[in-house]
Amino acid sequence: MTVEEFENETAAAVKGLPAFFRKRLANVAVVVRTGRRPSGLLGLYEGVPGLERGQSYSGVMPDKITLFKDNIEAACGSRAAVKAEIRNVLLHEIAHHFGMSDAELRKKGLY
Repeated sequence: MTVEEFENETAAAVKGLPAFFRKRLANVAVVVRTGRRPSGLLGLYEGVPGLERGQSYSGVMPDKITLFKDNIEAACGSRAAVKAEIRNVLLHEIAHHFGMSDAELRKKGLY
């Protein structure tokens, strides 16, 4: 998959998120990075989770969710699997943004 195709799938995954998530994603950038990460890391959330943002939270750089294209592709056997994994990794990292655990995502049927 080209970088552009992967970015398009990522954008589609963001647009396809449940309204609950889309409406509450504030000051968050989603980016795609190429190059293998030795740790096998598929995604990374960097920022201040929503529940930890106080009155002084203003004028800060956006939180960042990074999807690691090459690691995701290496973990998948097909294009359809890559598409599904993009959504799963995105949800996992968004969960960090909201302070949610994987168990909560499973309970809600989202992961």
